[in-house]
Amino acid sequence: MDIMNAPLSGYSKFFWIILFTLIRYFPVNSQIIYTPHDERKDAGMGIERVARFFTPAYESKVAENDDETRWVQIDLGTRKKIDGIKLLPRVNPWGYVSSVGFPSRFRIEVSDDKDFNTSVMFENRIQEDFRDPYDEIIIFSGKEAFGRYVRLTALHLRQERLALTKMMVMSDGKDIAEGCSVSDSESGDLPGSQLTRPERPQGEGVVTDNPQNIIPANKWHPVAYKARAAGGGVEIGDGLFRKTMENNIAYLLNSFTFDELVRNFRVKAGKPVQPLEDRLNNFWFVDLPGQEAGRFLMGAGNTLRWIENSALRERMNSIIDVIDECKEPDGYLMAYPKNKIFSGEYGAYTRSWVTHGLIEAGYAGNEKAFPLLRGFYDWFNTSCYLPEMLRRAGQGTQGIIPSTRTYLSPVGKPEDIYVVQRYFQENYWMEQLANRDPKAIWLYPYDRPHNYLITGIEPYLDLYRATGERKYLDAATGAWDLYHDNWEHTGGSIAICEGTELYPPKSYYLHRSTGELCGSVFWAFLNQRFHLLDPDKEKYVAEIEKSIFNNLIANQVGDKGIRYHSVLVDHKDINNRQPFMMSTCCEGQGTRMMGAMPEFIYSIADDGIYVDLYAPSAIKHIMKAGTLTLKMSTQFPYENRVQIAVNVSDPLQAKIRIRVPSWTAGKMRIRINGRTVIVGNPGTYVTLDRQWKNGDEISFSLPMSFRITKYTGEEKEYAGKYALEYGPLLMAYVSLKGETKNLTLNVNPEKLISGLKPVTGKPLHYSVPGTTDFEYMPYFEVQDESFTCYP
Repeated sequence: MDIMNAPLSGYSKFFWIILFTLIRYFPVNSQIIYTPHDERKDAGMGIERVARFFTPAYESKVAENDDETRWVQIDLGTRKKIDGIKLLPRVNPWGYVSSVGFPSRFRIEVSDDKDFNTSVMFENRIQEDFRDPYDEIIIFSGKEAFGRYVRLTALHLRQERLALTKMMVMSDGKDIAEGCSVSDSESGDLPGSQLTRPERPQGEGVVTDNPQNIIPANKWHPVAYKARAAGGGVEIGDGLFRKTMENNIAYLLNSFTFDELVRNFRVKAGKPVQPLEDRLNNFWFVDLPGQEAGRFLMGAGNTLRWIENSALRERMNSIIDVIDECKEPDGYLMAYPKNKIFSGEYGAYTRSWVTHGLIEAGYAGNEKAFPLLRGFYDWFNTSCYLPEMLRRAGQGTQGIIPSTRTYLSPVGKPEDIYVVQRYFQENYWMEQLANRDPKAIWLYPYDRPHNYLITGIEPYLDLYRATGERKYLDAATGAWDLYHDNWEHTGGSIAICEGTELYPPKSYYLHRSTGELCGSVFWAFLNQRFHLLDPDKEKYVAEIEKSIFNNLIANQVGDKGIRYHSVLVDHKDINNRQPFMMSTCCEGQGTRMMGAMPEFIYSIADDGIYVDLYAPSAIKHIMKAGTLTLKMSTQFPYENRVQIAVNVSDPLQAKIRIRVPSWTAGKMRIRINGRTVIVGNPGTYVTLDRQWKNGDEISFSLPMSFRITKYTGEEKEYAGKYALEYGPLLMAYVSLKGETKNLTLNVNPEKLISGLKPVTGKPLHYSVPGTTDFEYMPYFEVQDESFTCYP
């Protein structure tokens, strides 16, 4: 049985839903207390702990109260020597570490009789309550017994159940219970119970320390990008991208005050602060201290590379100043004490947000950002916490990208890569990904499967670029295929998310909180890496384009905020339960990418420019032979015409590569100065290699058309229904009269396209044959309307 194939019981599912909701959305009252002495001891290191595990390995039937008795026993098959028992607690897979169902009073017995009419007591803990172990593995050793059966009897429960991740029966250092039969007091035999499953690929513990993974820098063969993202030099004209960026600037400046953004840094440094307002007493501000500043720095830093805004720059610089003032002498600068680095998602999520923010601020011109970054990672790379960072820090895989991005920054050092290879690299997972094993994604054996695994895949391409080792590229390429083929909704959103459910391949759930914006942003940046490595493959930019139109822009709530999920049916706000101005993870990644949008329009190469997306803009590219400037005029996607004016001071030999999208309805004619010079096929780049003169003009029309895609996921109510797309745009079937229940389109799918008619004065809106109560419009335009993408 697969180690994560056991379904959650109905009660368990309800329990986890309630717990997750309380942790994620409701106020908590934790305080940061800094105790700098003996960091390793304060952080609880040196204790054998169990790594998080999403699916319960064993859970009894739920009792009416904690005073009921429950037992579970293991049949070793034959009489054997037993010299130790290890009980691995069931650990909450979200946020702060806590155990569930570990008994407070219990005994462990050994017998040759399956009914335990006679037995030997191995451990007796029935006189007083045994402590809550949290994630500590409870080990009983120093004694010896012989028998075939081992029974754990809980005489007093916790949370009305008996639950364990795994139970190990030790003999001469080996777990002799692995694969053995299990039974319990309520259900009898439990075929395939995971209580005795094999160990996970990197063991059950939280320590990952593999120095043999390190490839010395003198053996690296760095791989250069064939194209590069424009770091600057792109101007954005009036259009959809510009409007999105201006809304994002307003959101950044109006969502939280400066004092609120730096409050956690000041608290940690012992500086005076105002009392915490009730609206900020939530998971995002209290339990992820510092991420709110990282969110702002990501969005502002990226934006300021293209659009100058004095208020945005002043606040960005002021936040950096406070971080600098509050840092410790050894370079440590996070807004939580060092010894809290394993609390919740501090060490991975929060560190990532702040790192991204410093990097983006550095590229935007802040002179302190990169030195601060380097100082912190000089501390981090030698810190005592590294061996437990991947497994103890919640969602530890998201803690890899900060190190590889730091290495690729102007202040990078080989040690940034060494740390990733030694403490974070998962060889078994790389092999699974390279072999395109779906279990690598939806049954990831540590922590909970999540679209955040994508941000753990991005670094493998960074490692490939740094070292030239093919295994990193193979793992990332396999991961791309897995997500693209199994967990991508029509329209491009990612169909796997954190939660109380598993997301099997091609499940495409529409009511299980899929389409998290974070996943689409990570997916876009992963595809950008692939594109820059192999810029003539159009498919990577096609994915970025879908992410921008159907997820990024679609989740923006005007200048007010950024939604969490790309909901594809019913209502975008899910009965007003989607936060959009709370500094959520999706606000952080959303503002980051909105600020970075211009760098996706063009890519640059030594010999010219790639035109990847279509938006009113201009780019100035300085080449060895001269400066090449392109100015693109278009109102795409509202119109399909594109004109590109070429500006050079002297005739210049250069290659201008025009993307012909895979969604085009046919061949695309490309004209220079009004004359057709080449015809491009869908899904390719057309290369215009010539000596360019000032005033040359490239023009073309994008052959946009409708297409329908049948729903093939697990939600039966949508079987036989279709999604409609127009070019790269996902279309929504929208009620014009507030209808919320009957969003069904009674038109034969084959006849739908021919019956659609443009609505006068409303670009990209289409009337539907047989009704005046509904119309199709781009999904990214939907705000408060009732709609469905699968009518």
